[in-house]
Amino acid sequence: MLSRTHMSAWTLVLLLSASSVLAQDSSDPFAETPNEPATAAPASNTPGASDASAADPFATEGEAAGGAGEGDTESTTDASGEFGAGFEDEYGFDPADEFASAEEPQDRDPWEGFNRAMFRFNDTADRWFLKPTAVSYRQITPIFMQTGVSNFFSNLREINNVLNGMLQWKWGQAGNDTGRFLINSTVGLVGLLDVAQYMGLEPSDGEDFGQTLAVWGVPSGPYLVVPLLGPSTVRDVPGEVVMWYTNPLTYVDNSSVEYSLKLLNVVQTRASLLQAESLLQGDRDRYVLMRDAYLQRREYLINDGEQEDDFGGDMDEYDF
Repeated sequence: MLSRTHMSAWTLVLLLSASSVLAQDSSDPFAETPNEPATAAPASNTPGASDASAADPFATEGEAAGGAGEGDTESTTDASGEFGAGFEDEYGFDPADEFASAEEPQDRDPWEGFNRAMFRFNDTADRWFLKPTAVSYRQITPIFMQTGVSNFFSNLREINNVLNGMLQWKWGQAGNDTGRFLINSTVGLVGLLDVAQYMGLEPSDGEDFGQTLAVWGVPSGPYLVVPLLGPSTVRDVPGEVVMWYTNPLTYVDNSSVEYSLKLLNVVQTRASLLQAESLLQGDRDRYVLMRDAYLQRREYLINDGEQEDDFGGDMDEYDF
């Protein structure tokens, strides 16, 4: 059992290492040839959904309904506007402003060609395999069961939270997460019920080894999209290996049970993102939005939600 666990972990290490090496080549193997003419936008009297589906076999219904080609600037602007308005109506902010960064894109994403190729690979795999499974799971599984499954896996992640909380010298949070794990694992029926939150032990945003490295002063490094695992950074990649060892499911003797539970965790996580994904349908460049959202979210977690407020900073030079 122990040898199988080490083999599985080293397989994950090799996958992540290969992604980092391949990222050195920023060329995009799936990019269009510059000399090829762009596909013309369909005429206003042509059914847009049919043409869009023919041009892109992997287009979602929302993208196909738009029917706008890459050269249709007006349609692209309208789609982006509707997308931003959807976020403003739902969450009260505009993603273009919220995720804007003063840092140049080439500085934080020098491997954009590779990352875009991996983003399309992951998106295609999700569209054909993971998303249909998540949709079916959500349709046939009662809400209370979905909540129980989500609570169960969240409870297991408390072990990783406690470990990284101690490594970051956050003893208060580590104690809170330890209490949550002990109470929910016993009174909460192995984590199916979140009893701890009713006892004053609220769930935290979570800690991982990537955040620990950031607290230790390790620089973020370039943005990196890992095959099948999604957005990350060079600093966050080792965190995936640490989470493999801190996940109790890794030490289950029965391989079928281990991988079945891990697959259920992936499907449950994907199902929980279906509603949020609906807000992305009108955007023409989801890669940029998801990259900026991921980097913004990581910065928020590393700083424990504390944002720098430089309002009035320019007034310091004046003596009143």
